[in-house]
Amino acid sequence: MPEEGRGLVLVVEDDPAIADLVQRYLLREGFGVHVEKDGAEALAAVRRMRPAAVVLDVGLPTMDGIEICRTLRADGDWTPVLFVTARDDEVDRVLGLELGGDDYVTKPFSPRELVARVRTVLRRGPTATEVLELGSTRIDLTQRKAWANDVEISLTSTEFDLLAQLMRRPKHVFERRQLLSTVWGYSVTGTRTVDVHVAQLRAKLGTASPIRTVRGIGYAADPP
Repeated sequence: MPEEGRGLVLVVEDDPAIADLVQRYLLREGFGVHVEKDGAEALAAVRRMRPAAVVLDVGLPTMDGIEICRTLRADGDWTPVLFVTARDDEVDRVLGLELGGDDYVTKPFSPRELVARVRTVLRRGPTATEVLELGSTRIDLTQRKAWANDVEISLTSTEFDLLAQLMRRPKHVFERRQLLSTVWGYSVTGTRTVDVHVAQLRAKLGTASPIRTVRGIGYAADPP
């Protein structure tokens, strides 16, 4: 039985062997799990069950994972989404600016790593009230809300954590690998996911974005 408070994870995967493997590992870690294999039915399940997170395969019958995520975000649903992709060249698509995916794994993957990444995207902010502000960008760490030029903007869990990490230490230059370790909770060879999420943040923050690229190193958040 899942431990209270772990939350329900919706696994959307049309390969029964992979779905069963992911389900077993998530259950072992105390999560509740519901499995869907069809895209349209999965979208209905998200709306009906309100899961804590979605593990979403890109290639699905009737409606692919990209379209499911796009539809959820358009509806204002920012449930954390971890994409499962078949090819590395899909990464930019599944984490594209218009989608708002929180993370991804490529097949074949380690089920232990997938569970670790689910735990990461489900992290929540501190209990004490804390507001960070740099120029026209403001974030509330308790409510996990963000504003740019006094307009509230919608961020994924990972986008919020990345922006908070940068804003906690203004002018400090974070290496890409350091951001992978502190925000995503793991270290991998490729750091493209950091660049993609920074691009997402800049697009959403617009002219209020405090993020500066440090060529060959990483990123920093600068005060005005």
